[in-house]
Amino acid sequence: MNTAPTISLRAMEPEDLDLLYTLENYQELWEVGCTNVPFSRYALTDYLANTTYDIYKDLQVRLIIENEEHRVVGIIDLTCFDPKHQRAELGIVILKDLRQQGYATAAIEAISTYALHTLHLNQLYAIINETNQASLNLFRKAGFTDDTTLRNWLYDGKNYHNAIVAQKFL
Repeated sequence: MNTAPTISLRAMEPEDLDLLYTLENYQELWEVGCTNVPFSRYALTDYLANTTYDIYKDLQVRLIIENEEHRVVGIIDLTCFDPKHQRAELGIVILKDLRQQGYATAAIEAISTYALHTLHLNQLYAIINETNQASLNLFRKAGFTDDTTLRNWLYDGKNYHNAIVAQKFL
């Protein structure tokens, strides 16, 4: 029987700049987000220096995922925070060499608990390329439903792709 790994979520620190720089400039991830230009170290340093870590001011919160040895395994964030409707979009990236080890599932569970008990959100959602079977399986395993399709929602520079809206009501 597999047991979920122990993880913790923490605020980003200036020491996380190299990780953030690598992930934000990893072009494979651009297809799943809205980024289509590289980020400079200056821009990311400014972001780290000026984020308030108050979701009501920033309308987002980005957290570092660490394993029990305090090794960084990825980043998880809540963006598009809507306090009126009590929802936020969830995004997660696990470092390539640490995928398929349960870290993403544990992190989604932890952020869901935070979203419910601390932020008092009603729902989390994720927008996932319909061809990204690993992410769809991850979110289904974490209790998200995915019965909404956004047609031609994502553009990779050559083709449009449908996106699935995965939702979890807390």
